[in-house]
Amino acid sequence: MRELLGHVDRLLRGGYTRREDLLEGRVTVASRTLATAGLVLGAVYGLFMGVFAAMRTEHPSWPQLLATMVKVPLLFLLTLVVTFPSLYVFSALSNSRLRGPDTLRLLLAAVTVNLALLASFGPVTGFFTLSTDSYPFLVILNVAFFAISGFAGLTFLRRALTTLFEAPQVDEPERDAPPPPLAADLFATSPRESPLPPMPTPTPSRSPSNVALSFAPPPDDPGRRVFRVWIVTYCVVGAQMAWILRPFIGTPGLEFSFFRPRGSNFLEALWHTLQRLFN
Repeated sequence: MRELLGHVDRLLRGGYTRREDLLEGRVTVASRTLATAGLVLGAVYGLFMGVFAAMRTEHPSWPQLLATMVKVPLLFLLTLVVTFPSLYVFSALSNSRLRGPDTLRLLLAAVTVNLALLASFGPVTGFFTLSTDSYPFLVILNVAFFAISGFAGLTFLRRALTTLFEAPQVDEPERDAPPPPLAADLFATSPRESPLPPMPTPTPSRSPSNVALSFAPPPDDPGRRVFRVWIVTYCVVGAQMAWILRPFIGTPGLEFSFFRPRGSNFLEALWHTLQRLFN
């Protein structure tokens, strides 16, 4: 476990998405490590999220707590499984440096960052679960934490994509650089000897040997286009996946069920919950 947390800490500090690695089209962390970290971190938050069902006065449900510990990590990983083919194809069409396995590792890294922040919100969720019995409030609180942690994961992904799609740009060399020392100055035998007259500074040539390479985003910024497609695809599928996997908290007055019948959608349910909270 300590080694796994070490990998997560290194990921959060950017150790697995260094600039030089991304420019060469590789992500230096194993997919298995990221998937395992995601399962553990998701289960941690699921534990705090499911406490409400286990402690409610009417129909307390310990199975709901265990089910939520399984569902939270599955929500993110199943969403990635569903969206990965389309995300990879669009990335390849945009001429990304990443091949299939490295694209998967980058997306798993973003999911792990998301779940790491979400797990850090777990004690806050547990605190409010113990201090209130308002089901609508807890639903909105959890949605807010999912949104905040999702934003962190997307920020991580956006930075990586910006580096991935950087292109070489030609810069002109500096014209005011001092000329190199003359050989006559280096081998002068006496200060009385007058050195040879200075040679004129050669005009910089624009041949390939004199140009310097630096990296800058191209004008069309394909990384931004890829990010927009990825974020829309992943968020829409993720929201509907959460609706399919419900319940996570467990509605008071209802018996435990691992899944609920299909009907309505995530946005409609969220709107009704907001109305109940403020009414």
